[in-house]
Amino acid sequence: MAQAGEQDRQGKRARVLLVDDHAVVRFGISQLINGQPDLEVCGEEEDASRALTAVERLKPDLVIADLSLKDSSGLELIRNLKARHPRLPILVLSVHDESVYAEVAFRAGALGYLMKQEALDKVLEAVRRVLKGSVYVSDAMAVKLLQKQLQGPVRGQSSPEDLLSDREIEVFQLIGQWKTTRQIAQELHLSVKTIEYYREQIKRKLNLKSAAELTQHATAWCQRDNPA
Repeated sequence: MAQAGEQDRQGKRARVLLVDDHAVVRFGISQLINGQPDLEVCGEEEDASRALTAVERLKPDLVIADLSLKDSSGLELIRNLKARHPRLPILVLSVHDESVYAEVAFRAGALGYLMKQEALDKVLEAVRRVLKGSVYVSDAMAVKLLQKQLQGPVRGQSSPEDLLSDREIEVFQLIGQWKTTRQIAQELHLSVKTIEYYREQIKRKLNLKSAAELTQHATAWCQRDNPA
């Protein structure tokens, strides 16, 4: 009878799918989640294509995903997941600066954004809040988003993440990593002509005159996200 009762309790655990291309990160988060009475990791994947298949097979209650994956960006995974499973909550757990990427992730369909250097208790707080359908960001980011909403756009101070679409942000980031147009096309599974179109759109929106200026601007933006 006790064994059956334990199985019943375990059956009520929220099922979490981890998507991260670092095995050490997956192990640490898995240990943390599986140590909770109300949560369990139902699967782990390292790339977007496997994650999409795993969601179909495992039916998780929540997906925790990084933005940097082996075969494509986490933003693309989020968009695909929301298109196929609109009610599935997604929490982003990433090294990328939330001040740069949180809004982009939310536009793609995520409900929460947490940086990996946050304390472990914050991970559990974020997981439980997103499972309830609420938005999760750090207190500092929440203040920034509220101030931005109240102030509205400030002329002459718009940042790339304010001016560019989600896809343009992805292309802009890869340009800042000194990847060629062909490499960007391969990584995002798009044609070279499409990437060239996005490059021109980015230049127009950011008022940049040349390819060199675009690369310089993108590199500086990426360094702000990941300072040396």
